[in-house]
Amino acid sequence: MSHPLSRRKTIKYGSLALLLQAPRLAFGAGIVAVRVWPAADYTRVTIESDSALSAKHSLFDGPDRLVIDIDGLELSAQLKELLGKIQPDDPYIAGLRVGQNQPRVVRLVFDLKQATAPQVFTLNPVAAYNHRLVFDLYPSQARDPLLQLIRDKESAEREAAKAVRDALGEFIGKVERGEPAKPPPVAGASSAPSAGQTTASKPPSAETMKKVDRLVIVALDPGHGGEDPGAIGPKGLREKDVVLAVALALRDKLNAVPNMRAFLTRDADYFVPLADRVKKARRVQADLFISIHADAFTNPAARGASVFALSDRGATSTAARWLADKENAADAVGGVNQRAHKDTDVMRTLLDMSTTAQVKDSLRVGSEVLGQLDRVAHLHKPRVEQAGFAVLKAPDIPSILVETAFISNPDEERKLASAEYRKELVEALLSGIKRYFAKNPPLARNRQL
Repeated sequence: MSHPLSRRKTIKYGSLALLLQAPRLAFGAGIVAVRVWPAADYTRVTIESDSALSAKHSLFDGPDRLVIDIDGLELSAQLKELLGKIQPDDPYIAGLRVGQNQPRVVRLVFDLKQATAPQVFTLNPVAAYNHRLVFDLYPSQARDPLLQLIRDKESAEREAAKAVRDALGEFIGKVERGEPAKPPPVAGASSAPSAGQTTASKPPSAETMKKVDRLVIVALDPGHGGEDPGAIGPKGLREKDVVLAVALALRDKLNAVPNMRAFLTRDADYFVPLADRVKKARRVQADLFISIHADAFTNPAARGASVFALSDRGATSTAARWLADKENAADAVGGVNQRAHKDTDVMRTLLDMSTTAQVKDSLRVGSEVLGQLDRVAHLHKPRVEQAGFAVLKAPDIPSILVETAFISNPDEERKLASAEYRKELVEALLSGIKRYFAKNPPLARNRQL
């Protein structure tokens, strides 16, 4: 028989344990962070919590709204922070309302700017993240990368034509006033469309498509983005920010080259799955694919730029294999909805069909780029290395991955933070690309919308 005092202690400490657990029982999962990643491709909303959440969602029209009920949750100050994270220029979200729908069920109502095809899914803890509940708001009609590239080209031509007209007007005005003036530039004016000739609502003309077929298209792939910051330097510089800055600057340089056009797999801070990066490049039938990175290593003394091509026979070094494994894990960190990627096995089979010719061409362009990088940066290895990078597996596009520097090295992090040094990197990449195409001109394409 138990002693009365022991029984009273058991009841006392048992009650204390229940009291200690009461906040947890009352409030359910604890919110760690909330994040919003708006982009033209899609907007992602992430709720990170210390335990798994489940949610149900419904779509309504007139007006368009997305209603999400999250189970096991009480309204909290952290959750209300979502309200302040919705930006006026978000392409999909006009506004947000948050409320306690019923005990332990929080309701989010997203007022939408357009019809969407939402995906709601959960992610298990990985890297620095706890449990994540993710809402991806995609447009009902998916954006076509090739059509967008054509629209961008048409817009650039209209702007160029307007600049010529403005310069001509200024020139005529100066002549009429008797002021000295140089004739305005007219190069390329004849190929630009006249005012109002092509509008964004009209399909591209046959003439426009002929110009697109003659274009050399370079797909630039800034690594990581959104939920996936990539490597982070000692001073906090994030890989995803550095490589995006390099890619944007390189895009502008390439677009200034006659008959050349750059296409970005992402042009802002959002996550793109590895397979989707390859799909986008293949959709525009790119003539070259360059993935841009600035990785870290366990040893902060590691330094230098590197260029990698795909390997069909295993990695050329242990470091190359380690790096490929690390980059191939980006989907787990960035967050991929596995249920929405039912064609993953089909894509994997397709990507594994990379031909010997593709690898050979990739090594050629890699050598040209590495040779130019040698002029502005220390090289980690004097040759193009090879490994099984998933993002390089387009079977019909020469593809390389460029590590601009080791962001984990304090000196190289400082360089990558410098606009001047990034400019030198861009010039080296541009020169390598131009040298490759001068020696290996691509065949004319027949790009189909």
